Amino acid sequence: MSNQTFHATGLTCGHCAAAVAEELQALDGVSSADVTPVRDGVSTIEVSASRDLTDDEVAAALDEAGGYVLVPGQG
Repeated sequence: MSNQTFHATGLTCGHCAAAVAEELQALDGVSSADVTPVRDGVSTIEVSASRDLTDDEVAAALDEAGGYVLVPGQG
């Protein structure tokens, strides 16, 4: 089991967090995604999966969930 932390901007509320978690949990191997939104700041995303996710996978999920932006190099 792999636990990874990612950071993103643009998430402002629980609805945003739920949308991101749903997109991440749809990825192969992801068992859970816990998203803590920070209005006007950098949000934290904790992912548990059977494999390591790439920044590209997470960035695509963030974009699909609502145009949120991955902060690179912090995963």
